[in-house]
Amino acid sequence: MIDFLTFKTFITPSLLILMYVMGAVVIPFVSYYVGKWLLTRYFSKQKEQFYAVTTIKQRIWLLMLSVGCFVCMEIMWRVMMEFFVAYFDMHEALMNLSA
Repeated sequence: MIDFLTFKTFITPSLLILMYVMGAVVIPFVSYYVGKWLLTRYFSKQKEQFYAVTTIKQRIWLLMLSVGCFVCMEIMWRVMMEFFVAYFDMHEALMNLSA
């Protein structure tokens, strides 16, 4: 308990895994609602015109671009969490060297 109170033991590495899972679950919903908001904000009056002007091929490319952006968001979230875990692992290794 004294190690926890003097910050020699961190709780963050355990919480990072929980934060990663929560973020990985929340990111799809947030990206969906941001995309929906953007469509209603900028294309609500032009929805029929959008379908009339674009071809199926262009809509497929737009869908693939959206899926690609979603995959990039998930990968960046994972990389960010791995960076933090590696940072705390380095801290723990350095603390073991000094002990």
